Amino acid sequence: MNTPLVFQFISEPSDVNYGGKVHGGSVMKWIDQAGYACASTWSGRYCVTVYVGGIRFYQPIKIGQIVKVEAHVIYTGSTSMHIAIDVYARDLKKETFEKKTHCIIVFVATDDDGKSVSVPKWVPHTEEEKKQEEYAKRLMVHRKQIEEEMKPFL
Repeated sequence: MNTPLVFQFISEPSDVNYGGKVHGGSVMKWIDQAGYACASTWSGRYCVTVYVGGIRFYQPIKIGQIVKVEAHVIYTGSTSMHIAIDVYARDLKKETFEKKTHCIIVFVATDDDGKSVSVPKWVPHTEEEKKQEEYAKRLMVHRKQIEEEMKPFL
């Protein structure tokens, strides 16, 4: 079962950027933490981040808002897991969360020596899950193109 892993907390003054909103780096840290928790829960292993792609900040998060970070598996390879992560926020007096950020992170499960190991296969069942798997596959094609473009600069 692919129940989303959910973190909820209040954004703190220590998360502030120079514009008075939550720093993008704080959001990226939350995304990585939720993604890791999801991947390690799915695989039962220590996992490493191998790719963070297409992070999209839709709206800023204000200090003092309730933040919700949702992560779930949308595709698995033999050793990798593609985790979709959405970040939402709401004011304390409101009930409805608004999506603030979205991205995909790819993690690889490892053994005690740091070698990649196989992960359980994720099988989509609903139409929404099938769309998410196709989304992950399309992004894999784009990543390969980006890697080719970057090669001269690495």
